[in-house]
Amino acid sequence: MNLLAGPVRAASRAYSASMSSPHAPLQHSEALARRALLRDLEYDVALDLAGDERTFGSRTTIRFASGVGRTFVDVRPAELRSAVLDGRSLDLDAWERGRLPLDLQLGEHELVVDAVMAFRFDGEGLHRSVDPADGRHYVYGMSFLDAAPTVFACFDQPDLKAPYTLHVRAPESWTVVGNAPGEQVEPGVWELERSRPLATYGVTVVAGPYHQLHHEHDGIPLGLSARASLAADLEKDADELFTLTAQGLDELHRLFGIRYAFGHYHQAFVPDFNAGAMENPGCVTVRDTMLFTSRASRSQRVQRATTLEHELAHQWFGNLVTPAWWDDLWLNESFAEYLGNRVTAAATAYDDVLVDDAYARRQWGLIGDQGPSTHPIAGNGAADAAAALQDFDGISYAKGCAVLRQLSTSLGDEVFLGGVVDLLERHRFGNAALADLVACWERAGATDLGAFTTGWLRSAGPDRIELDRTAGVLRRTPPPGADTGRSHRLHAAVATATGWELRPVVVDRPEVPFEADARAVVLDPHLETWAVTPPDITSARELVDLLPTVEDPLQRAATWSGIRSALHNAVLPPDLVLELVLAAPPVEDLDDAEHRTMGWVREWVLPLQPDPERATARLHAVLLTRLDSAPPASEEQFAALRAAVATSSDPSLLRSWLSGAALPDGVQLDLDLRWRLLGRLAALGETDLTELDRARDHEPTAAAGVGHAHARASLPTPEAKAWAWSCFTGTTALPTLELEAAGRGLWQHAQRDLTAPYVDRYLADVAGTAQVRSGWTLGLAAGWFFPRPWFDEPTVEGLRHVLSAPGLDGSLRRTIADLLDLQERKLAARGGSSGPAPRTAP
Repeated sequence: MNLLAGPVRAASRAYSASMSSPHAPLQHSEALARRALLRDLEYDVALDLAGDERTFGSRTTIRFASGVGRTFVDVRPAELRSAVLDGRSLDLDAWERGRLPLDLQLGEHELVVDAVMAFRFDGEGLHRSVDPADGRHYVYGMSFLDAAPTVFACFDQPDLKAPYTLHVRAPESWTVVGNAPGEQVEPGVWELERSRPLATYGVTVVAGPYHQLHHEHDGIPLGLSARASLAADLEKDADELFTLTAQGLDELHRLFGIRYAFGHYHQAFVPDFNAGAMENPGCVTVRDTMLFTSRASRSQRVQRATTLEHELAHQWFGNLVTPAWWDDLWLNESFAEYLGNRVTAAATAYDDVLVDDAYARRQWGLIGDQGPSTHPIAGNGAADAAAALQDFDGISYAKGCAVLRQLSTSLGDEVFLGGVVDLLERHRFGNAALADLVACWERAGATDLGAFTTGWLRSAGPDRIELDRTAGVLRRTPPPGADTGRSHRLHAAVATATGWELRPVVVDRPEVPFEADARAVVLDPHLETWAVTPPDITSARELVDLLPTVEDPLQRAATWSGIRSALHNAVLPPDLVLELVLAAPPVEDLDDAEHRTMGWVREWVLPLQPDPERATARLHAVLLTRLDSAPPASEEQFAALRAAVATSSDPSLLRSWLSGAALPDGVQLDLDLRWRLLGRLAALGETDLTELDRARDHEPTAAAGVGHAHARASLPTPEAKAWAWSCFTGTTALPTLELEAAGRGLWQHAQRDLTAPYVDRYLADVAGTAQVRSGWTLGLAAGWFFPRPWFDEPTVEGLRHVLSAPGLDGSLRRTIADLLDLQERKLAARGGSSGPAPRTAP
């Protein structure tokens, strides 16, 4: 799975509450006991999707063998009709918290569970969506992490893999795709072939009036599908999508010497998806915003390429061989992230992927690794499935990827890939754990991996490497309370009169000598190790003049990563960081996605200034200069325009761009740009709901709905803020892409007086959102509606009080704790300088 800032789809308050009704998360100890009891599983699942729009029929037949013992089958229905074990009806009253008990004797068994299941509207289970463009309905299955029992009865744990045969009844105008190839045997009736062994979390079906395209590469049938309203966009991008898939298959075949094992390979672009993509064997689901309906930036295209290659890599790491339990989820995500980037760089047109990754993912991982919820890459506990969900984060993805890159460099491909291939062959269609992989690497020739495993995989937190000019040393500071003795091999870029000199450095003890005189130093300019590497104050001052001249794109990205770490840790003052932004705006990364540099500038650098409005105006002027000097239709022009829109306080300029007449040469007024302009006008109070409604109704697409939600919540009116808050509390139902947009629109830094009452409302209401949403959306929504502009002592103290309350949902606790840590760091970074006025504590 490729994880992004993850939209799902919310439903009505009543329905969300039913989905959040208590079910017992599977404990690791329970999974071990059930794995010891059961063997030789096979599923036959019949789904009837042709009934009403709220529920569907689900009849599951599980054949398996067992020893003598008591266990349970997982099933979370709207209505449990019957359950028959070996011809004997089971007591349905025994069902409790998603579990139906089973008393088993030695031998072979057949369990048949007939249920009515609820379609879900939160991106999990069997999700149903209505396209606002044409009113058509679409369905897809997302069985991850413990959602499979809301689709079919199962033994829901990753080490009980089994083949599946699916039978699907659907409306006659629909097509059906699943993990294995299938065909329509009569109108509306689809039979899918028996699949290879699958983990429950990878079982899917994608059904609806999808537009489909087909191709073949190296004997492997390939498919693409998307909503009918996106047919033209799918057709436009099909050549690139099929090419990326073919290039990835060829490169992974070359690296492993093991062919793709799941028959066909279909990629379904689906609506309202709550992650970037999901690696379901044979039928990958991808967020359909990755079909670009407006002009896309280079970074968006790189992200799409790496997402597709990430999911393709999962067909080996995750699907062919699956972690035995979620404490080894890194065997899925860290490897898929590493291989996805490696394959993209080596085999596709996006060979700048490491630069983009440095902007898009590295700080995501570093910030998480320094936060209160940091955890090891491997062996992270995961006492139950619900807790494991929280560890699909920047540590498991970005940090795990970086550490695997370090290991592959150290071992060399012969040993590194040799061990990987050994694991894939030994555990084909089965499960594995960390110890299995380490043993494979050792058989391939690796020696003494104990230090690597202990120091890098089983220890949390990053080392911090800094230059102490006075002492003439590089100082390594380990994470608090955990000196792991890590050794770092990297380079230091030292400014000279003629350019930059690269010096190799090994930091294998607390201090190593390093002389730099008065010259600027950039540590780890090629991102060779995982560490926090903030520039010292002398280097930062020199970089105001030097950074605009840096030509190496990876060094520029690494420099910005170090600057971000410096502000995060209060090493550099905010006013100096602003001067760096103004001197050398990172035009390669002016996209405004959450983890990228421009998003950080707007959430950290500008609000920490004594006069945020003046700082924003200064940045806007720099961006306009960039916009004027950029070549027409260039990436630099495109990115500068987006950022200029977001920082503008000039309604006449925004209106002139919105008219299309004053846009720079090479820029077209497409749907995305139109809603960016309307959103900024809304924040300035220079439009109203009537104009926003008219713009949405003129082009009623899902993308327009997202833009409308953000703009509506951004309006500086009490009615707009009340509407946004009703979305958070569940009174108003929104697709979650729109829910996210409403949360981000609510908190405008220039509307502090208007939003001040909602800080206390957040403190009072956030715990109760566990009653109206569940799964991914619960923690995500708490983050989207978090009062980011309010980093003052009363707010911080209020958040601490929320965290101290008993009974707070675990995902809410983790989200709030991590965001509280960021607010405290903002306070520390601001230090004694003046800043936004604190609110008055209630």
